[in-house]
Amino acid sequence: MGLRWRIALTITAVSCAVAAVLGVLVHNVVTRQVVGEVRKEVRDELDYALSAYEYGTTMPDRAGIDPAGLPQRLRDLAAEGRRGTIVGERDGEPVMWSAAPADGKALAVWQPFGATRERLDTIDTAILGSALLAAGTVTLAGLFLAARISRRLSATAAVARRITDGDLDARVGMSAGHGKGRDEVRDVAAALDSMAESLQRRLESEKRFTADVAHELRTPLTGMVAAAGLLPEGRPKEMINDRLQALRGLTEDLLEISRLDAGAEKAELSEHPLGALVEWAVRGTGLDAEIEVVRDVTVRTDRRRLDRILSNLIVNSHKHGRPPVTLTVDGRVIEVTDQGDGYPPELVEQGPQRFRTGDPGRGRGHGLGLTIVMGQAGVLGIEVEFGAAEGGGARTVLRLPEH
Repeated sequence: MGLRWRIALTITAVSCAVAAVLGVLVHNVVTRQVVGEVRKEVRDELDYALSAYEYGTTMPDRAGIDPAGLPQRLRDLAAEGRRGTIVGERDGEPVMWSAAPADGKALAVWQPFGATRERLDTIDTAILGSALLAAGTVTLAGLFLAARISRRLSATAAVARRITDGDLDARVGMSAGHGKGRDEVRDVAAALDSMAESLQRRLESEKRFTADVAHELRTPLTGMVAAAGLLPEGRPKEMINDRLQALRGLTEDLLEISRLDAGAEKAELSEHPLGALVEWAVRGTGLDAEIEVVRDVTVRTDRRRLDRILSNLIVNSHKHGRPPVTLTVDGRVIEVTDQGDGYPPELVEQGPQRFRTGDPGRGRGHGLGLTIVMGQAGVLGIEVEFGAAEGGGARTVLRLPEH
């Protein structure tokens, strides 16, 4: 049950309870007042009948000594020398009785009570109708207010999900201090917008830093490579060239990530057999990998970018896992597995993050290579899933879209 209906049901229950209590109170007050008026009239009539009996004059028509139908309770009161009034019946009709002692007998008068009872029933009906109307009005108003709150919270949650999915430009737009008044929902929305703006600024700063570092490294790196070429042949030159190549690869990776972050990468799509693309990617790495084509299909994709994704995954499996490395093609799904220790749990849960490596004791890192995989997959619309292979090892599943 959503928050909207919970609020509505709570308001309905409270309004019904309040209406019931007020209805009972009003019923008791009105009944006491109406019955009190009739009781006063019958008592006045009893006083007049007692005076007439005492002076021997004619008593009222609805008066008599020990009349038929007089309730036994009033007879007992008169016998004790006391007066009393009670609602009863006479000849099948409701009446109000009043009795007092007279020469050891009960002198009683009565008045019709049917009209009074009908009046009370009418008043009770009006009270019940008013209570239901009030409860219904309050319920509708509560439902309306709950719907407004629910819509605002749903909009805030939708924006939060968009931010989680990477849309850092999403905003709720309910800034605190704007609109009519302030409330908790508006404060939450303002806090979410502020958090998104802060996160966006930090990520943009990180992207600019990555791009600047990569560009700044290219110039001195080019000079270092040229200078290294002037060194005499030997082991020192080989070691320097090896490290320079590693630094060049890191720089190129940083530049590629900066372009992906900036959204400057555009896919150039063309149709290719998926099995052939996988075989071409494996040959390009120069590493051993088993290829199993369960079902081959023709896909519309960017051959260079898909090759980049597969090459990074194959190199990652050889570097951090153990052979055999297997690539399985089944329709539009490519599965890459190895027999190493598998991905760290935080990578499976949160995805690859740049400049972060896994537990060194496990021998698996996840830095720029897998970050590039995710970036290029985003350009091609490929879904990437990291997990564990059967029997251990890392398992990466690529699901190509149907263009």
